[in-house]
Amino acid sequence: MAGKVLSLLPPLLLAAAGLAGLLLLCVSTRDVREPPALKYGIVLDAGSSHTSMFVYKWPADKENDTGIVGQHSSCDVPGGGISSYADNPPGAGQSLVECLEQALRDVPKERHAGTPLYLGATAGMRLLNLTNPEASASVLAAVTHTLTQYPFDFRGARILSGQDEGVFGWVTANYLLENFIKYGWVGRWFRPRRGTLGAMDLGGASTQITFETTGPAEDSANEVQLRLYGQSYRVYTHSFLCYGRDQVLWRLLASALQTHGFHPCWPRGFSTQVLLGDVYQSPCTEAQRPGAFNSSTRVSLSGSSDPHLCRDLVSGLFSFSSCPFSRCSFNGVFQPPVAGNFIAFSAFFYTVDFLRTSMGLPVATLQQLEAASVNVCNQTWAQLQARVPGQRAHLADYCAGAMFVQQLLSRGYGFNERTFGSVTFQKQAADTAVGWALGYMLNLTNLIPADPPGLRKGTDFSSWVVLLLIFASALLASLVLLLRQVHSAKLPSTI
Repeated sequence: MAGKVLSLLPPLLLAAAGLAGLLLLCVSTRDVREPPALKYGIVLDAGSSHTSMFVYKWPADKENDTGIVGQHSSCDVPGGGISSYADNPPGAGQSLVECLEQALRDVPKERHAGTPLYLGATAGMRLLNLTNPEASASVLAAVTHTLTQYPFDFRGARILSGQDEGVFGWVTANYLLENFIKYGWVGRWFRPRRGTLGAMDLGGASTQITFETTGPAEDSANEVQLRLYGQSYRVYTHSFLCYGRDQVLWRLLASALQTHGFHPCWPRGFSTQVLLGDVYQSPCTEAQRPGAFNSSTRVSLSGSSDPHLCRDLVSGLFSFSSCPFSRCSFNGVFQPPVAGNFIAFSAFFYTVDFLRTSMGLPVATLQQLEAASVNVCNQTWAQLQARVPGQRAHLADYCAGAMFVQQLLSRGYGFNERTFGSVTFQKQAADTAVGWALGYMLNLTNLIPADPPGLRKGTDFSSWVVLLLIFASALLASLVLLLRQVHSAKLPSTI
């Protein structure tokens, strides 16, 4: 009987081959081209404490799709931010050379001339522009001179506003996570139902919070309306200058000098010489500047590992005394209630990652984040060095940084235990750094259209339906035929 069943397989295979040919005839096809060439774009993120270069790439034939621009490479510029070269502007331009040389290698030579190159400066240069506009202009001129020496399509160096920084960071995060629009397996674009997520950025000199809202902002300065892929978005955004991590540390240091004569946020056993000129040179510490002081004077300051005094010192950074609107975050700034999911990046991520990875502390709730901050602030200098070897440079500042992040999120922005559960701390999405740089390039190169894209790839939906129906029918017919033939083959053996 087995031989008879096997003898039935060739006809069945022939039938299956015929059905496969029929399926191919039913599917609409088109010519397939070779994989498209890649295009590239370069953004220099000139932050207050350092400059980073990002090289992005995308397929040349899909410029207006979403989720297709990704990070090709990156480079950290040695030294401080370009604002630190106020007394030596040519040094700002020279500092970029090493990373620009890397860009020459990372981008194929035949693509150099068509690769847009941008430099965007953030809060460090905003502060310099406030105190010394001439120096700010000289620094921008110096970096422009350097950037024009390279064979890329240089499109300018400019200082971003705080609003720009916040909105472009929000665009970057939602673009990478495909929250604006997504391509489905059936060959159609669709808008994900999960909606957008808010973005929180903590830089060196400023911090930004940006999220989509349903109603108009009571302060028009905090509202931006965008149209992306045929959808309109009303976005709340605000940037707090002088509330970046580095400037907060200077402000806390100034307060410690005036109030205590020791630093409650520094670990006990840690001491250093503080140059008063460094402490009071920033506009952020201007309000704490003594009437008369010698900028070249050095003061010895020690830590005391006192989490309660440290919390009081950090709380002094926020003012809740007045609010001209129905509700505010702090310092009289309007903010609607936080809602939905959030991504927190830059120094938000590095601070929380230190607590949970280096210190091994849970930070899933606000209560845990507060407890973790107190835990770090209770550590002595010897204990910290033993628990986290190899991070001596910034180790003494993690108590203040953690206490500030906890206070900013809970008291400043108004997150509670429920809403804090929707905050994710991460530095990358889709293998690309989260920050304003990608959103900035997408905007200036028109890589995000205002109108929704048409159908541009994939098999027609009707062809998929026909294909599935025919396949199901063919499978059923083959099964019935096989069963009938097996039944017929059994009959002679029963006689």
